[in-house]
Amino acid sequence: MSRYWSKVVQGLTPYVPGEQPKLANLIKLNTNECPYGPSRRVLEALRAEVGDTLRLYPDPESSRLRETIARHVKLTPAHVFVGNGSDEVLAHVFLGLLKHDRPVLFPDISYSFYPVYCGLYDIEFEQVPLNARFEIAIDDYLKPNGGIVFPNPNAPTGCLVPVAEIERLLRANAHSVVVVDEAYVDFGGESAVPLVQRYPNLLVTHTLSKSRALAGLRVGFAVGHPELIEALVRVKDSFNSYPLDRFAQAGAVAAIEDDAYFRAMCAKVISTRGKLVADLQALGFEVLPSAANFVFARLPGRDGGELAAKLRERSIIVRHFRKPQRIAEFMRITVGSDEQCAALAEALRDILR
Repeated sequence: MSRYWSKVVQGLTPYVPGEQPKLANLIKLNTNECPYGPSRRVLEALRAEVGDTLRLYPDPESSRLRETIARHVKLTPAHVFVGNGSDEVLAHVFLGLLKHDRPVLFPDISYSFYPVYCGLYDIEFEQVPLNARFEIAIDDYLKPNGGIVFPNPNAPTGCLVPVAEIERLLRANAHSVVVVDEAYVDFGGESAVPLVQRYPNLLVTHTLSKSRALAGLRVGFAVGHPELIEALVRVKDSFNSYPLDRFAQAGAVAAIEDDAYFRAMCAKVISTRGKLVADLQALGFEVLPSAANFVFARLPGRDGGELAAKLRERSIIVRHFRKPQRIAEFMRITVGSDEQCAALAEALRDILR
């Protein structure tokens, strides 16, 4: 520990991202990236952005992108905020909307960045246990709080909360903000965005890293009442007034406009997920119901870390979470291409022989 560190830094436990190995010939199923590249329209937009204008700052308000997103969600640009991936958007959300006297609530098994943000901004929090089926139970959140945040579908479980249940939570929790993190909703869930017009305490976040195949560009956005969006803009403009570069803005606009490619790609991932689940179940795995581009699976009586290590010996990488203990048997497996998932299933058959 450096003597030059501030007390804040000394007390931080940083988020640990999924491994990005620099090895060739890997089947990489550990970070929920899209197995297919972005649309041709995205690549054309990026090429068109190469030029003399790179000497100039990008649009600090990302106006064209916000207008495109607004049309897509049938709201106005005043309802839209954009940032460097949904992680940066969420960081601004925690500071701008969730830092209050009462604790913020989120699931005990969920996106592990949430407690990191709380540590960074000195926010009190309470982790609410998932139920016995590893689901978010809305009744457990009907208590005093300084805000509520959860992914839908949840990560790493993949389980989905119905929109009707989210609306019930919003009606019962009008005193604080409810943040629904929809990073994976495009793979089988129903978005809560249509509820924004009726509930001024709802904020919905999205990323273009998964279903839009743009993890390398780092673009995320939030949709909510203009008063919530204004809070995020105030934080952003006190931190980095030019968050999205010219390439990110141009590529994101093209990705959202190419709706046909987006829908076709999501359909392919959903189809492959069905085959992967069937293969895993045939091998004796328990697989939680998933509405995401990954599955959460365990072989009862076998340690998930041991299985993940044996897969790694065969050049296949999946994600294993050692804590909390009750998910130590599980592996989170990204839905790759048909060929990648078939190779995973064959490797597991070999291991289990």
